[in-house]
Amino acid sequence: MLTDKHIDIIKSTIPLLENAGPALTGHFYQRMFSHNPELQDIFNMANQHSGRQQVALFEAIAAYAKNIENLAALTTAVERIAQKHTSFNIKADHYAIVGHHLIETLRELASDVFTADVEEAWTVAYQFLAQIFINREAELYQQRAETLGGWRDARSFTVVDKVVESTLVTSFVFMPVDDKAVIGFQPGQYLGIEVSDPSREFKEIRQYSLSTKANDQTYRISVKREINNVDGITAKGIVSNYLHDEVNVGDSINLYAPAGDFFFNDRQAPVVLLSAGVGITPMQAILETLAQQGYNHPVQYLHACENSEQHSFDQRTTELINQNNWQQHIWYRTGDVSQQHILQGMMDFTKIDLPIEQGDFYLCGPIPFMQFAKQQLLTLGVAASNIHYEVFGPHADL
Repeated sequence: MLTDKHIDIIKSTIPLLENAGPALTGHFYQRMFSHNPELQDIFNMANQHSGRQQVALFEAIAAYAKNIENLAALTTAVERIAQKHTSFNIKADHYAIVGHHLIETLRELASDVFTADVEEAWTVAYQFLAQIFINREAELYQQRAETLGGWRDARSFTVVDKVVESTLVTSFVFMPVDDKAVIGFQPGQYLGIEVSDPSREFKEIRQYSLSTKANDQTYRISVKREINNVDGITAKGIVSNYLHDEVNVGDSINLYAPAGDFFFNDRQAPVVLLSAGVGITPMQAILETLAQQGYNHPVQYLHACENSEQHSFDQRTTELINQNNWQQHIWYRTGDVSQQHILQGMMDFTKIDLPIEQGDFYLCGPIPFMQFAKQQLLTLGVAASNIHYEVFGPHADL
C-alpha cells in the first residue's frame, strides 16, 4: 500500500531524478535489454538509438513523482500510454521485469542515497502505478476481444492492395486471413504492425495511423518511407522501408487491434484539420468519416508539404472537399502553386478565417510544425482544450 511516508520519500527524490535526467532511463534500457534481450521484440529500437524513448520515459517517471499526490493529473497520460501498450501487446508479466530493472538502475546510479526506505518507497510506488496500467490495459484487451470483429494478441492479415500515394507515401490495405469481420475504430487511431525481417534477429512492431474510414472488412495504413541524413550518414527507417520494398499484395502480416487516444470527438462544432507531411494520414481518416456521416458543420482542411510530388491523397481530398462544400488550403514549400487553393511557403493562419471560439482543431505532423501551429492557435485565442494532437513515436508535449 502506498503510504504518506512513501509519498514523502518519492517527492524527496525528485531532485535526484532531475539531476540524472535521461541518462537514468538510458542506463535502465541498456540494463534491461542486456538481461532480457527478448524484449527487443517489443520495444522500438530505432527510438532507443535516437534517444526519444529515453526522454519520454524520463519525463513520465518525473511526472509521476511530481504528481504522486494528484494522480488525476496523469489520467490523460495513462490512457495514452495504455493505448500504445496494447498495440505492442504488452502483458502484465512485462511490468515485473521493467520494475526490477528500474529499481536496480536507481540502486546502481544513486547508491549513496538509495537506502532501504527509498527502495521500499519506489518499489511500492512502481507497483501501484503498474497495477493502474495493467488494469486499464486488461480492460482494453477485453473490450476489443469481445467486440464484433475484435481480437487480442496478433491476428494474421493479407495485403490485398498496395497503392503509391506520393513519392514518399504508399498505402497498404489489409484483409484478415480468416475472412471474418474486423473491429471498427475511431478516425485518428492507429494499427500495430508486426514485421519479421529474416535479416534481423528481433521482430519489429510499429504503429501507423489508419488512413481511411472504418468499413468492418479491411484496414488501410499509409506509410512514409523514412530516410534521414544525420551528419552525412543516411539512416533508413527499418519497418517503413521493409514495407515499401519487401511487402506486396498477397503477403501476410500480423496486426494488433486499432488503438490510440487521439481521434475525432464529435461535438457538433466546426472542425479544422491541420497536418504537415505524413501527418496527413489520420486527417484523411477523419475527413473520409465526416464525408460519410454528412457532417453538417464547417470543415477546413489545412495541409503543408514539400511540393506536389509529396502531396498524398490530393485528388481524393479535393473531391471530398468539393462534394461537401468544405474548404481546403494547401501550402507547398517549393514547386507548382498554380491551383487556387494552393499557396507557397509556410502555413499561415492569418490568411484564413478560422472558427477561433467554437472550432475543434486537430493537429498531426512533425513536432516542430505542431509546436508552431499550437502556439499560433493559442495566440489567436483558441482554447487549449480545443486543440488535439498526435505525435508519431514516443509522446512529446508541445
